[in-house]
Amino acid sequence: MLFLCLKIFFVRILDVSLGTLRTVITVKGKSFVASLVGFVEVSIWFLVVKEAINTSSNSLWIMFSYAGGFAVGTYIGSQLSNWLIKGTLSLQVVTSSKNEELLNKIRENGYAVSAINIEGKDKDTERYMLFIEINKKSLSHLQKLIQQVDKKAFIVVNETKYVQNGFIK
Repeated sequence: MLFLCLKIFFVRILDVSLGTLRTVITVKGKSFVASLVGFVEVSIWFLVVKEAINTSSNSLWIMFSYAGGFAVGTYIGSQLSNWLIKGTLSLQVVTSSKNEELLNKIRENGYAVSAINIEGKDKDTERYMLFIEINKKSLSHLQKLIQQVDKKAFIVVNETKYVQNGFIK
């Protein structure tokens, strides 16, 4: 019984991790690779479900092993996707006021930034909207940089599917 529970637990970690990676790969537009990963994922899932259901034991430990493997697999899959799948992020930053210091600080740290003048809710306050394209790994650094100069900056982050030309740090 212990061997069966451990087997179910670890195989579920594998198939759910693959499922998480497959989802991310699909979003990135790599359909063929995602379908290959999906084939392996479902094959593993089928075998583990077949074994879990066909056992003569009615122990709740089988269910806990299955559910625990799913939970751990989700966590490991998301960590793997963050580590394996490189990506770019698009940031839109609305400054609390027109702030040249922030533009200069971002550029001094090697980021490319485009700025346009915008009008906020209060029509007498001029602001900038900044457009910045970065690698995922740079997000935390850039957020801290922005917060140092403009604590009230409004930041929107989106995952970018495709980038052509330009400079990305």
